Amino acid sequence: MRTVAVVGASLSGLHAARELRAQGFDGRLVIVGDEPHRPYDRPPLSKDFLTGRADEDRLALTDAEETAGLDAEWLLGVRARGLDARGRTVLLDDGRTVPADGVVVATGASARRLTGPDLVGVHTLRTLDDARALRAELTRGPRRVVVVGGGFIGAETASSCAALGHGVTVVETAPLPLVPQLGPEMAAVCAGLHRRGGTELVTGASVAALHGTVSVTAVELSDGRTLPADVVVVGIGAAPNTAWLAGSPLVLNDGVVCDDGCVTSLPQVVAVGDVARVGGARAEHWTSATQQPRAAVANLLAGRTVRSARTVPYFWSDQYGARIQFAGRRLAGDTVRVAEGGLTDGAPDGDGLLARYERDGRTTAVLAVDRPRPFMRARRELAREAELAREAELVRPATP
Repeated sequence: MRTVAVVGASLSGLHAARELRAQGFDGRLVIVGDEPHRPYDRPPLSKDFLTGRADEDRLALTDAEETAGLDAEWLLGVRARGLDARGRTVLLDDGRTVPADGVVVATGASARRLTGPDLVGVHTLRTLDDARALRAELTRGPRRVVVVGGGFIGAETASSCAALGHGVTVVETAPLPLVPQLGPEMAAVCAGLHRRGGTELVTGASVAALHGTVSVTAVELSDGRTLPADVVVVGIGAAPNTAWLAGSPLVLNDGVVCDDGCVTSLPQVVAVGDVARVGGARAEHWTSATQQPRAAVANLLAGRTVRSARTVPYFWSDQYGARIQFAGRRLAGDTVRVAEGGLTDGAPDGDGLLARYERDGRTTAVLAVDRPRPFMRARRELAREAELAREAELVRPATP
């Protein structure tokens, strides 16, 4: 393999480039990115960067020394518009082409937007440029902020806005925020964090319309209520960036469909990060973006799947001064038990809590709020059990 193109100058793209060099690839390496920026860390955008505790230099994921060591060609500020798999070529928006023996798809996802007029004061928070614009607006004095969506980005943004002294309302269509991820019992605990942080939480309602002529002035809800707003932050999820792959042989279904090793329907193409649907699931988490490239690159260089990228899912979130950590795979019907700590007025006590999700007498997932050490022990237990299950699967005789 003489040339590899990494499409996406993101966290997962950078890790793929690192793995290519670490695993012995010494050929031409081309990294394509639609943003003009070098790879940067996205989690702080909704937290320390938004509140002014971290500047842009703290976001950089690489430095000049590492960049030189990667010996890569960086094509930044240009989008990929197609993949000619037969000719093994990545087509770029500016007319250039990148011939490649192997391709790593790391194009991530884009924030979903509300339909309606393009009003000043309506923001998404996905990119550095998004965060710059929102941070500038939040420094202009007290604002009435409406956050649409109570997922992790919405909750973290609401927390940051509240910390800056703005009046904040979170609108969530579900009865509770984060129910799909945490289940109703622990989602109620996170709702308690909003209340404790002074944020108003409106559930069971969606946005019917945004009001304003040039700038947004109010958010009209499906239940007839109208919320005054100077700033609206839309956090209703993200869509994988796969449009550029339309017409290629790759299978697309809420992401690029891959096997357990991040290998697509073409052995010379792998996908990692937010855009990759690995083994039937797409995970928009920092740990997936950093862990998947190791297996993906090994399989790309081997020309077939020799390594699995499936690990125990893990994510974290910082909200209202609390660190939330979750690991495992929760399924509907799991019981939830608070194993350590407790609740006061529906929110975690001052020393936090540790909750275990259980099924058939075993732990399937664990959630912690401000209990990092017990959480890490439980996470290691889950990882050991998963590894034992994989080993048992490998030695299990095939059914005749």
